[in-house]
Amino acid sequence: MATLSGKTIIMSGGSRGIGEAIALRAAADGANVALIAKTTEPHPKLPGTIHTAAEAIEKAGGQALPIVGDIRDDEAVAAAVEQTVERFGGIDIVVNNASAIDLTPTEQIGMKRYDLMQDINARGSFLLSKLAIPHLRKAENPHVLTLSPPISLDPKWFEAGHLAYSIAKYSMSLVTVGLAAELRGDGIAANSLWPRTTIDTAAIRNVVGAELANRSRTPEIMADAAHAILVRPSRETTGNFFLDDEVLAAEGVTDFSKYRIAGEEADLQLDFWVEPA
Repeated sequence: MATLSGKTIIMSGGSRGIGEAIALRAAADGANVALIAKTTEPHPKLPGTIHTAAEAIEKAGGQALPIVGDIRDDEAVAAAVEQTVERFGGIDIVVNNASAIDLTPTEQIGMKRYDLMQDINARGSFLLSKLAIPHLRKAENPHVLTLSPPISLDPKWFEAGHLAYSIAKYSMSLVTVGLAAELRGDGIAANSLWPRTTIDTAAIRNVVGAELANRSRTPEIMADAAHAILVRPSRETTGNFFLDDEVLAAEGVTDFSKYRIAGEEADLQLDFWVEPA
């Protein structure tokens, strides 16, 4: 069975939620994980810090490099890439996990909030990927994995009124489309991963709606799906928009009950931009 043992991952965010779950799954194989995140002190509504995540990675069996920094800061991200290479000898995988969410409709949203989402989601994913490319070219099985949705221009996805957020997330997806085409000849895979259902994270509880928690799956389904993608041959796995349970089904998983927050009686809530199966 393919593993991520000895591989080096650099990830934006990762102090909690889906990012931390992906890091811990990789750490269980013995991977090295560098995290670029701003959270150094606990927040009442946002449990976890970059330091608690690093401790958990080490406890899971990996090596952690917590780097306090802002994905919007060019110099900070460049320094993080260099620190990662200096510590672990290279970079095998980039995970674009950091993302801001604001579902305010177009007429009401402030442009500072719009810019924040663009800077973190779109620009941050582009920047980290860009700076890692020279190192990925030297890796044996290089991957860029971005947590973003399949792009659909069906008007129904815009009727809810969160155009600003949609633009920011679709921009992350365009990073996948572009990198996959641009780097195919180098054997560097670029893919996106998105959950079929809502995932029980701070964003769901604090922004989308706390009542959805019991209709969500755990972050571990995304972690297991990410792991399955990242161990695949990079030259054969690029330019895809994966859904978590489809990835796992292709790996032979038939029982998804362990990823449920509530029992089978609770209807799962589809995430944004996901059609019913």
